[in-house]
Amino acid sequence: MNLKRLVKKAQKGDDKAYLMLFQQYETDIYRMAYVYVKNKDDALDLVQEVAYQSFKKISTLKKTEYFKTWLMKITINCALNLINKNKKVIPLNPDFEVLIGSEDEDIALTLSLNNLINTLKEDEKSIILLKYYDDRTLREISEILDIPLGTVKSVLYRALGKLRQNLKEVGNYG
Repeated sequence: MNLKRLVKKAQKGDDKAYLMLFQQYETDIYRMAYVYVKNKDDALDLVQEVAYQSFKKISTLKKTEYFKTWLMKITINCALNLINKNKKVIPLNPDFEVLIGSEDEDIALTLSLNNLINTLKEDEKSIILLKYYDDRTLREISEILDIPLGTVKSVLYRALGKLRQNLKEVGNYG
């Protein structure tokens, strides 16, 4: 069954259609959530929250072809809400969680990339992640974050400049 028909059925209250839709994008939602919250448990909680929020609000989706974009926007908003709520909590050692989650990966590279990404402001981080991690176009990013296309371009350019500068300061790359 195609995406448009499934979305229309889900909007009319068909639970099975919604479940089929959500399961298609569950892995993408988890990956995006994990990039923001940096641990498995919170990312899994966010997937649940996105499922609940999107099921509750699916009738508000105007263009069925933007279902995945709409889900990613909900994911980012839920992740940012969780991050803001947890800012009051001081973790014992944030790098420890990264080490646990990256058994097969190059740990030094993972830590370096996480540290570089964490130097960015939230809006810069969102745009970088959507562009290079989720492979979104600038127009899609503009729609997901609900900001003008020109703003997306300037924030992306600024964020890339910051990342280049931080990379040079670290001294690993020229």
